[in-house]
Amino acid sequence: MPTSLFNRIVFGPIHSRRLGVSLGINLLPLDNKYCNFNCIYCECGWTAHNIAYLMPSRENVRETLEMKLSEMQKADTQPDSITFAGNGEPTIHPDFAGVISDTILLRNRTFPASKISVLSNATMLHRSEVVEALKKVDMPILKLDSAIDATRAKINLPSVGMPVGKLIAQLKAFNGQAVIQTMFLQGTYKGEPIDNTTAAELDAWEQAICEIKPRQVQIYTIDRDTPADSLRKVTEPILRTIATRIEQHGIPVQIAL
Repeated sequence: MPTSLFNRIVFGPIHSRRLGVSLGINLLPLDNKYCNFNCIYCECGWTAHNIAYLMPSRENVRETLEMKLSEMQKADTQPDSITFAGNGEPTIHPDFAGVISDTILLRNRTFPASKISVLSNATMLHRSEVVEALKKVDMPILKLDSAIDATRAKINLPSVGMPVGKLIAQLKAFNGQAVIQTMFLQGTYKGEPIDNTTAAELDAWEQAICEIKPRQVQIYTIDRDTPADSLRKVTEPILRTIATRIEQHGIPVQIAL
């Protein structure tokens, strides 16, 4: 199915199902997806592995964001969130920590009430500078699409190895400040069934959430075109049932519909 890329370093603001009025920042190439995951549902399409693409420099990101925030000040348009997303995994950027520091300074100077959010697949948490940078932002939103290794591999098609147990341990190190995001979906891929809403899946996922103890969980389902065309949305009643399971543990859940 058709997918799309973000062709600017700073894009939007757009309306986000989870973050409201969101000003996006893309630290990845403008004409190709660059990610260590190859999620079968990704709106940016498939990842071309083993290809080195040019990423925007820290200076370019800072200058572009400063210009956009100045324009928004003049228009009296405040973003709810300044959001690192774009064409892949933002924490791969070699100057990610520096970019976050620049963004915090610019946010504080222009729209101090706006949140800074990072949408991440949590694969770079072995880098201490990435973890420290994520701890500085308001919303470190980290992916956990399944707590079962085989299912996670089928959904995310990772090019890096990280067992779920190790990932959970790294997420616990955020000491309750992380936000966990999970895409729930059903269907097939290459003839294999895809469903992270089964009883076994939800039991394992619920246990992982209870171990991580995030400050919030965000759950959602397919909303845009996906590279794998045999996937389908999860119904609202299923999402609400999933949310109830986590809310019973005192953890807030946001459902993006």
